[in-house]
Amino acid sequence: MTTKVFINLPVKDLAASMEFYSKLGFQNNPQFTDQTAACMVFSENLYVMLLTYEKFRNFTKKEIGDASQTTQMLLAVSVETKDKVKELINLAVKSGGSIYMDAAEYEWMYQHSFADPDGHQWEVFYMDESKLPKT
Repeated sequence: MTTKVFINLPVKDLAASMEFYSKLGFQNNPQFTDQTAACMVFSENLYVMLLTYEKFRNFTKKEIGDASQTTQMLLAVSVETKDKVKELINLAVKSGGSIYMDAAEYEWMYQHSFADPDGHQWEVFYMDESKLPKT
């Protein structure tokens, strides 16, 4: 069964957030984009919905946290190679994001982290499954 994952993020400046994610290689899906929301496609099964705070309020009864001040979740995405991790982190920083944790290398995994302009935290990692510990 193929499942699509839609991550919904509240953003302060929709146009700036769209530009940031576009620079990281996300493609905009105009079918689900208007002046209050944008659908940014990372892969065939992973979509990031950027929602203005006003639009985001329609989907929750709770107060919306400020991602630049608090952490509620870490978003993790795997990529094909260690070099792709480095490339994506460099693009994030050049595009207005920031590094929030140093890179970490394990025997079977390499990861690094960035925050988008709103403070949403992303873990980007490459995992060499052939080196995973055997159970």
